[in-house]
Amino acid sequence: MPIRQLPDTLINQIAAGEVVERPSSVVKELVENALDAGARRVDIDLEEGGIRLIRIRDDGGGIAAQDLALAVSRHATSKIGSLDDLEQVATLGFRGEALPSIASVSRFSLSSKTPSSEHGARLDIEGGKTGDVQPHPHPTGTTIEVRDLFYNVPARRKFLRAERTEFGHVEEWLRSLALARPQVELRVSHNGKLAKHYRPVVAEDEQLKRVAEALGQEFVGNCLTIDHGVAGLRLHGWVGLPTASRSSGDQQYFYVNGRAVKDRVVAHAVRQAYADVLFHGRYPAFVLFLELDPRRVDVNVHPAKHEVRFRDGRLVHDFVFKTLHEALAGTRAGANALSEPAFAVGEATSSYGSWQTAPQGAMNLPLGGGEAVANYAALYRGGGSSSQPIPVGSTQWPAANEATAPPLGFALAQLHGIFILAENEHGLVLVDMHAAHERITYEHLKQAQDGEGIRAQPLLVPLALAVAEREADIAEEFAGALAALGFELRRSGPQALSVRSVPALLADLDPKALVLDVLNDLREHGSSRVIEQARNELLSTVACHTSVRANRRLTIPEMNALLRDMESTERSGQCNHGRPTWVQLSKSELDKLFLRGR
Repeated sequence: MPIRQLPDTLINQIAAGEVVERPSSVVKELVENALDAGARRVDIDLEEGGIRLIRIRDDGGGIAAQDLALAVSRHATSKIGSLDDLEQVATLGFRGEALPSIASVSRFSLSSKTPSSEHGARLDIEGGKTGDVQPHPHPTGTTIEVRDLFYNVPARRKFLRAERTEFGHVEEWLRSLALARPQVELRVSHNGKLAKHYRPVVAEDEQLKRVAEALGQEFVGNCLTIDHGVAGLRLHGWVGLPTASRSSGDQQYFYVNGRAVKDRVVAHAVRQAYADVLFHGRYPAFVLFLELDPRRVDVNVHPAKHEVRFRDGRLVHDFVFKTLHEALAGTRAGANALSEPAFAVGEATSSYGSWQTAPQGAMNLPLGGGEAVANYAALYRGGGSSSQPIPVGSTQWPAANEATAPPLGFALAQLHGIFILAENEHGLVLVDMHAAHERITYEHLKQAQDGEGIRAQPLLVPLALAVAEREADIAEEFAGALAALGFELRRSGPQALSVRSVPALLADLDPKALVLDVLNDLREHGSSRVIEQARNELLSTVACHTSVRANRRLTIPEMNALLRDMESTERSGQCNHGRPTWVQLSKSELDKLFLRGR
């Protein structure tokens, strides 16, 4: 077949294959154009999930009549004009492909008016064939109608799903947009009925209303507020508590300079930050916004702009990880007892700076006497079940409703040798004593190991390891980082390494698998927490086996000392395996159990 120039209509239809996947893709492109035009209100009308009709109306700056035909031509845009503009894109759209691509696979009309125009104008396109621009009454702003999507590309139309499914994709994308642009009013109608109305929220302290509207009150009531910036990076938003994890990653929203993206670097950083507090198979929920200089991120790496590439991915990864890791470390038991939604606890510092929080009723109090400390120390010495009865009332503690009462209150009794019952100012606290003591022991072991550092253990006989050439290069490049992790690796050939020492604490593990995992992390992210994670798994096992067991009878002072230790221990709201260590039953919840007040 001879080489020939493709017609414009076919070129646009090919481009549509990348940009226009389904009705939600059309809604995304058109609404983003509206936002780039300064719209403060966008109305989305759909029929049959958007397959029959998509109508987008906005109150933005509009398009002049003489520019309507140019707006639907390929690679025509007002958003960039040079390579320098492309390298610092601040708008959602910039390629000038969306309108001609959409118009080539639908019956398309574009109506618009600028503030300075006396009247509006309209342009109709059917299957890529452009009509003439006609005068048309229209308020300031733009209206775009897309009818019969893929009517002229039947192969693509066959891949569309049921009406409910397609509308669900539109709803999900609009939910993501609503979180990113709380100041914009969004109205969505389906088959003539109002389906969703996101009212604008201007004040920063009211943005949680939009979050609650999009994700539900449960997320808002179980999240931490994050706002931390350093070195030209700022991360802010909300992250769900470990105890409010989900069975899927359906509530994970991440934005870079206001653009919703899916990024492997960030996903890995978030996963590592939650690694020590989540139950296996569970997913954290979060709404996070990363802001940085547009020159430090490339948004022109994906046809639908779902992905970005950071100029310094390692810095971004470490920044996100450290910020979330230290925020989650502050989730001590009791710090969120019946607190206001979206609280944050404590104040922590890192090499990147500090993140400020607003404690809700959290207090650090002494144990109330040396007797409790002495009794509690016996828990770490192990031992069997005590035959002594619980000396209820043997120690006089302040009343739980006093202003000075600690968050988890004061112990009342032990239930079935498993749970501690305590009273605080809000009501009843139930504590799983083994889970709580396991976390406390685990954190103590980690602190001790961190203070000692990672010791290397030389191998009696060096281990010969066959690797890919790229992995051998990584071993040479990161020799210093590997030494800090306890490894001594020497290159013995283009595709060979000699392992001469390994971390002493992990000497019994398979050194080959350990080295390969570390090298893979270094190649992907420029850093590795494989050793730390393996060490933590070992310490977690030790903590589990050395913590107080079920049916161990505790005295009241021992129980109170455990409660105080929970309040002062990082991540003590859940055990090493992600299970909650305590629950709060409020006075009103207790009243409901007995129908009081009815």
